[in-house]
Amino acid sequence: MKIHKYKQCGLNIVIDVNSGAIHVVDDVVYDILDHYEAKNKEEIYRILKDKYSKDEIEEGIEEIEYLKKEKMLYTEDIYKDVILNGEGPSYIKALCLNIAHDCNLRCKYCFASEGNYHGKSELMSFDVGKKVIDFVIKNSGPRRNIEIDLFGGEPLLNFEVIKKIIEYAKEEEKKYNKNIRFTITTNATLLNDEIMEYIDDNMGNIVLSIDGRERVNDKIRIRRDGSGTYKDIMPKIKDMISRRKEGKQYYVRGTFTHENLDFYNDVLHLADEGFKEISIEPVVLPDDNPLALKEEDLPQIFEQYDKLTDEIIRRNREGNGFKFYHFAIDVNGGPCIYKRISGCGAGHEYVAVTPKGDIYPCHQFVGNEKYNMGNVFEGTLNKEIVNEFKNGHIYNKTDCLECWARFYCSGGCQANNYNFNEDIYKPYKLGCSMMKKRIECAIAIKIKLSENNSVE
Repeated sequence: MKIHKYKQCGLNIVIDVNSGAIHVVDDVVYDILDHYEAKNKEEIYRILKDKYSKDEIEEGIEEIEYLKKEKMLYTEDIYKDVILNGEGPSYIKALCLNIAHDCNLRCKYCFASEGNYHGKSELMSFDVGKKVIDFVIKNSGPRRNIEIDLFGGEPLLNFEVIKKIIEYAKEEEKKYNKNIRFTITTNATLLNDEIMEYIDDNMGNIVLSIDGRERVNDKIRIRRDGSGTYKDIMPKIKDMISRRKEGKQYYVRGTFTHENLDFYNDVLHLADEGFKEISIEPVVLPDDNPLALKEEDLPQIFEQYDKLTDEIIRRNREGNGFKFYHFAIDVNGGPCIYKRISGCGAGHEYVAVTPKGDIYPCHQFVGNEKYNMGNVFEGTLNKEIVNEFKNGHIYNKTDCLECWARFYCSGGCQANNYNFNEDIYKPYKLGCSMMKKRIECAIAIKIKLSENNSVE
């Protein structure tokens, strides 16, 4: 598939798949494109003569031919041979540090089995943390910038070790001319003045978990005794964000399930509470889980994305906008083509480390011994697993080859692919459908908010 066309926000939008060029076209061109590749001019005249004049059709065909000549429509894929022949080394650029395999909450959709990843509850020691820093510096090669996400369970259960690891990283990065940037993902229940001050000073980004409206959050994000968390965490999250110094990032992150398919209201609730960086993401659960999303949910999910698109445009024009993480797509050239083809880099540029120092392709593979890649004390990675993930790009995924969204979604999440299909090369179809809808909405927002109503 070389082009994709759709209607959104009253616009006729056409995407040239291989070049990434985006066009807003009139009705004539939009309809001609249904027949352009398969029919000649006379056949197109005959098909559309009751709708448009011959001059209008002629002009539309000329416009398409001009865009084609200028390599802005029906372009060829120039990246395939480069990627398939790429055999250079892989360097670790990011790492998920599972500082705590334990949690003080019992969220009903937790993929990590209430924080312990299907094993026993444990906290990472400083000795293991030091080895992790040594490992990532050694395996980052020529890369100067390294990202480390402090994760759990709930990482703040291990706050004292976090502080020691960060201090050690600051010492080591100077020795090796590295720049190590930390992010923390927290449920916000343990935030206090000391922790918030430390986090603001030492974290480049903070991810704060809340699912939106009180009734939605408190049905899912619960404590061990079954009580909800909203009234406790909402003021703490606001306090944490209010302390963020200029240039420091944050976002509030939630999850929607089969039970709150009206998640548009959860996004707006968070926006109305004053948050400017918001993510409400679809739950990923086995089909037999009552919270799991289903194929029949897609029309309602798409309707929510459409409503959210219109609201984001309206609020931005009124000067009260916010960023919705899943609509934050750079249509003007980013990210780099390699990332657009290969995705997040799990298993070869990005790994996760457990409290014992075991290494997995990402945090969602932790506990799956088939994908245990090694240990930081050994310092080496299983090359077969590295190569399996390195080659898990769109050109090795049959389902992606003819998909218009392949350069935006990069073949989907490898963990979701494996968990649903036992094959990282076979995309998770429900996720594909939602991703394609989000891309369409994101592009429409970019166009609507641009000054001249077009994007090149």
